[in-house]
Amino acid sequence: MGLLELSTNENEYLSWLILDALKEETRNIKGVVLENNKFCVTVHFRHVSNKDFSMLEELVTSVVDNFKEFRLSNGKKVFEIRPDIEWDKGHALEYLLETLRYGSSNDVFPIYIGDDGTDEDAFKAIKNRGKGYSIVVSSTEKDTMAFYSLRNPCDVKKFLSCLVSWKKGSN
Repeated sequence: MGLLELSTNENEYLSWLILDALKEETRNIKGVVLENNKFCVTVHFRHVSNKDFSMLEELVTSVVDNFKEFRLSNGKKVFEIRPDIEWDKGHALEYLLETLRYGSSNDVFPIYIGDDGTDEDAFKAIKNRGKGYSIVVSSTEKDTMAFYSLRNPCDVKKFLSCLVSWKKGSN
């Protein structure tokens, strides 16, 4: 099933069912934050104690097992529950460029900045395009498809400010 074949209403309905099931199952685990992102459900566990983590992981896996149309993936202190279709941040990047008619434009230079394992697909898409900057944000060295790195969000802000200043100066 392709992305366009999964109706928005059906996906939203299933996301709400998953969210309701997760609320019920995780109600006794302190620190869990649930988020409905329309096309996926995110379970944040940054504030969950180490002793409760494995129980949370089992509960989330159990809920997702009841919804065959969805799959579970891991991110930075999150579980993401997404439709089980071939779609990721790399596909989203390509989709946006093509939809906006910038896919083959020489006037557009994509820049993708991310700090999560789920961003690696977008870094790979930039690499495959042969044009653009992929930037991982991490205070520690890590294996990544990104071409460049910044240490923290403050560095991202400085980088973007420099980019804006450069653009203003070139006009």
